[in-house]
Parts: sequence; C-alpha cells; structure tokens
Amino acid sequence: MSDETTQTPPVEGILETVLYAPDLAEAEAFYSGVLGLKLHAKENGRHLFYRCGGQMLLIFNPAATARPPSPKSLPIPTHGTDGPGHACFRGSRENIEAWRRRLTAQSVAIESEFEWPQGGLSIYFRDPAGNCLEFAEARIWNLE
Repeated sequence: MSDETTQTPPVEGILETVLYAPDLAEAEAFYSGVLGLKLHAKENGRHLFYRCGGQMLLIFNPAATARPPSPKSLPIPTHGTDGPGHACFRGSRENIEAWRRRLTAQSVAIESEFEWPQGGLSIYFRDPAGNCLEFAEARIWNLE
C-alpha cells in the first residue's frame, strides 16, 4: 500500500516563460511588431505579458522585479536575472523558413542556423535586450 502524500504528482507543462529586458518600450516594439505577438497585459516600467500558443511569455524589467512588493500589490516574490536568457518557439520547417524571411526583412540577424544530428531545424536570433531566441522543430526533442 502506497502513501498518496509521498507520491510525486505530475508536472502538467510549462505555463509561463520569462525573459528580462530593461527597456520595455524597445521590447514591446520587438515582440509586438517584429514577432507579431498579441499583448495580453502591460504595466509601464514593470512588465509585458504575451499569449504564445497555450502558454504565456512574460517580459519583465529586471530592476522592477528585484524590488520587494509593496503592501498594496500582489505578494509575488522578487525575481530576476542578469544577462541574456533564452526561449525557443516551436514551429514547423515551413513556419521556420517563413520566420527566417520575416526576421531578415525586419533587419533581425540570424545568428545561427543548423540541422540537429537527430533531425530538426533551428534558427537563433536576439531580441533588443540580447536574449537568445530560437525557432525550432519539435522533433529536436522528439516531441512531434
């Protein structure tokens, strides 16, 4: 007989991905304009929230999230990081090819592009804050 309180419950997936950008106006121009993501919520100087498929992409100003919450705000712990982060967007090969054309037309440099040994295409580029972004086929992780 097993004790249900000691069993590990399943992790159902990732709900949010967070990147940090000190210049949110520049980040908004990139994520809304270049990537065409729909802005879900915004707090000037603190964050941008985007829907991205069945997940949320959160862009925080690291200086704002490093400060403890005020007594009148939500009790969210401080968080943040220094330096560039990474996020990978899922796409089919045809979608990735279209993104390469779109990014190039928007003067966004493709930093790296390659076929993974187990199969699957990835392209890498950067947002204005220096975060490393990627479009990749799900098969790079055998998630097709």
